[in-house]
Amino acid sequence: MTAPISAPLTPYATLLGFTRYVDRTGPTKASFVGGLRRQRASRSGFNPHGQFVKALKADIAFHTGGTHLAQVVDVVKPRWRPLYQSLVPGATAWLHSLGEPAGVDLAQTRDALAMLGDLPIKINPHFGIRYADGRAEAVRLHFDEAPPSEEATLAALHLTARHMDAVLPHAEPVLVDVRRGSTHRMPDNARPDEIERWLAGEAAAFRAIWSAAA
Repeated sequence: MTAPISAPLTPYATLLGFTRYVDRTGPTKASFVGGLRRQRASRSGFNPHGQFVKALKADIAFHTGGTHLAQVVDVVKPRWRPLYQSLVPGATAWLHSLGEPAGVDLAQTRDALAMLGDLPIKINPHFGIRYADGRAEAVRLHFDEAPPSEEATLAALHLTARHMDAVLPHAEPVLVDVRRGSTHRMPDNARPDEIERWLAGEAAAFRAIWSAAA
């Protein structure tokens, strides 16, 4: 009996995966895409930040100013406690930077599928916030020890802004560097047409590497 032939894996990236890819240079790009492809094939992957994000969202939704963040360190599994302890101070500082807790509410965001040439990219902010004056932001969190690079930041903000009508209409995309409690926004001098051309080239190379790794 002939073994069934598995269907080829279609090139695909999450926003996190793609922004980490554009941050790399030379041979590290190929090894990174190969790793993504193997992870997709094995359907592996675990998000250690899930409870942290829930706690942060709860503090925004219930206007508690950091109470849930302070408590989550004690309830998370011991192996993740050092990670959470390193994230809470910056996240709490960012939360306080938003102003009075009662003046900020949680807003529902939706995932969107961006196409860069033939490469699908899942756009998935962690949550949205809405201020008392009506302004809204679609928030993507950056958890890495190193600050987000200019390239990764531009890619994340541009692709989210490009699909904001689906994600959270009339909102501004922001990237929050959790460890440092800082917010990154699209620079005033950004050239969307140039960013689009750059990302299209990166996406084409991503697809080529993905296919070569088959």
